[in-house]
Amino acid sequence: QVQLVESGGGLVQPGGSLRLSCAASGSIDGIYAMGWYRQIPGERRELVAAIARDRSTNYVDSVKGRFTISRDNAKNTVYLQMDSLKPEDTAVYYCHADKNYIHVVLGRGNYWGQGTQVTVSS
Repeated sequence: QVQLVESGGGLVQPGGSLRLSCAASGSIDGIYAMGWYRQIPGERRELVAAIARDRSTNYVDSVKGRFTISRDNAKNTVYLQMDSLKPEDTAVYYCHADKNYIHVVLGRGNYWGQGTQVTVSS
């Protein structure tokens, strides 16, 4: 089993920044791809960004140029740097991981974190 633990959420004003972290532990040998999803109550969980072990990435259009996903393979940790935050970025953000990158991009991977709340409000 793999455990994913997110941190870094909180309340921030519009235009501000936050950095989310997700640390993987347990049977992590099979983890090659990691990503971030977000969900607003009553809506589907959507991909924000994903990163493969070779650091190739995918982003949803609405965050391109504002968010940056990165990873530290030695620490088994993925980060999401969020800049120029907007109220519409408010959501619960979930870490997602799997050995298959396409599965992470499609939200069909094996492992999910518990989520961390991000609120953008003045």
